[in-house]
Amino acid sequence: MTIDRERLLETLTSAREHLLAERNPQGHWSGELSTSALSTATAVVALGLVDGELHRGHVTAACRWLLENRNEDGGWGDTVKSFSNVSTTLLCWSALSRFGGKEAEGAVVAASHWIRDYVGSLDPALIAETVKARYGKDRTFSVPILMLCAICGTLGPRGWDHVMQMPHWLAALPRSWFAALRLPVVSYALPALISIGYAKSRVSLPRRNKGWTDPLWPRLSRLLTSIQPASGGFLEAAPLTSFVTMALVSAGEREHPVVKGGVRFLLETVRPDGSWPIDTNLATWVTTLAVKALGVSKEGSAVDSTLFDGQDAVKRWLLGQQYHERHPFTDVAPGGWAWTDLSGGVPDADDTPGALLALKTLTRGLSDPETVAAARAGVVWLLDLQNRDGGIPTFCRGWGALPFDRSSPDLTAHSLRAWEAWRDVTSEDVRSRIDSATERALAFLRREQRSDGSWRPLWFGNQHRRDDEENPVYGTAKVLLALSRRDEVRAEVVRGARWLLEHQGEDGGWGSVRAGTLSSIEETALALAALADLPRGVLPEAERRSALVRGFDWLEAATQRGTFFEASPIGFYFAKLWYYERAYPVVWTVDALGRLANLPDFSGESAEAEYAPNRLRSTKV
Repeated sequence: MTIDRERLLETLTSAREHLLAERNPQGHWSGELSTSALSTATAVVALGLVDGELHRGHVTAACRWLLENRNEDGGWGDTVKSFSNVSTTLLCWSALSRFGGKEAEGAVVAASHWIRDYVGSLDPALIAETVKARYGKDRTFSVPILMLCAICGTLGPRGWDHVMQMPHWLAALPRSWFAALRLPVVSYALPALISIGYAKSRVSLPRRNKGWTDPLWPRLSRLLTSIQPASGGFLEAAPLTSFVTMALVSAGEREHPVVKGGVRFLLETVRPDGSWPIDTNLATWVTTLAVKALGVSKEGSAVDSTLFDGQDAVKRWLLGQQYHERHPFTDVAPGGWAWTDLSGGVPDADDTPGALLALKTLTRGLSDPETVAAARAGVVWLLDLQNRDGGIPTFCRGWGALPFDRSSPDLTAHSLRAWEAWRDVTSEDVRSRIDSATERALAFLRREQRSDGSWRPLWFGNQHRRDDEENPVYGTAKVLLALSRRDEVRAEVVRGARWLLEHQGEDGGWGSVRAGTLSSIEETALALAALADLPRGVLPEAERRSALVRGFDWLEAATQRGTFFEASPIGFYFAKLWYYERAYPVVWTVDALGRLANLPDFSGESAEAEYAPNRLRSTKV
């Protein structure tokens, strides 16, 4: 079996042109996040609570959008492609109950039926227990959901009794203590801890218990104001910003500067159809994905100084996104990158290695002092973030009590690739740290490999896996890209590669690895890239070739030869909130097809001449 080279190059060229056409006027990529019913519902309540009359137009338009984008079962999912879930349905049901008017009455009734079927009844206590059970010890999202329901009256006349008290007073302690305190929220949820905790104390605690917390409010108020970004949007996220806003209004702080900033953010980020996305953009993340995909090349090929038009401007822009001061939100040191170029971003351990690998691609073997300095700082930032278990967490070292603060295989693998890419330009001391950190990271990945050979990621899932919503295709593919050429983990690589091979769908693609589920462009491209990147001998070559041919055939057909890209909701945005990103299927298709085109099996003697844009020296990205 083989891939017709003409078809492969035609599909790759079209996909590459599609990706380049997605750049914004500034020359980099902004992508486009899916519109979110969850975000829209929270914005309705925040704006309606601040001033329902002043914001009537936005509230009405948002409610209309919610009514027009219900699922057939009467519930809502996080995106218009998502299955209904209890969290989003509760939020939309509550928002429409209070602010939807007569037009929403039918939808409210239908949603109540969905909730009754899921929960067992509309009893407020049972609803509260269901929400708590969904998120376990992590109160980052369960408490805000119940607060919104209480505000809207859907938890009955004593709704706030079902809202757990957040220990907002702990935020007055030194920031360096937070990890040891084992807070009931994740590291990036400090605004919710402060605002919702304070609102609960003001609304429902007996007066005799308020005395010792109220004196702390001036200090906490100043802290909350100081960590609000210039855009007004915490994390550039409508849900978190809305939750903080409605909590403060409920606490009697309608005129608080954070409320004004939150309202300004919501008004500036609403979409023309009246809805809100889960976040403003993933510009830095999407740009680094695009650069890495365009830079995929064959080992040892000649350097082509032109990767794409405008690449120097992208490089300068990317360098400008590095943080040079301690971040006020998570208190992490300088040196990292966030997912966005906007003020609400927070440096993290997926975007930082992504930026480092993209910069390596853009240097084309000619590392200038500014880029080298940025890379050194980024490498050290990642080294400093490594947890005791050897893995890499997302935002803060040592916050391991809750799932979204723990070390993750996909982030650890990404960091390994970044350390390897820039190791040679670091000092002897840093190289020694890299070597030690690498050993610990490899040990972590060995421990985290599942018995079936797969790895599970933190920030990506698959809604068709109803039992766990995990995405082992993404996780396994990303870890294999980091480990495939490391002899010390050869056995783990073989097991991971075998898992991918055995979980290819009958249609040739990859998806939820559950029978009867459609494959996705994103997962098929990721699996193809990982299998194409494997050295010879990891798998029997005939089996690998067959999988690659079948996978290419599926991807070629699904993308209509690189011209059409249907995005799937495989992304997680904090607390398992689903999203899809328009750029994902494009960048991962370009990456996968580029790797296929560079395989000796599918290239031929004149491969480089046939596809000049791919003639780049390998940067192992």
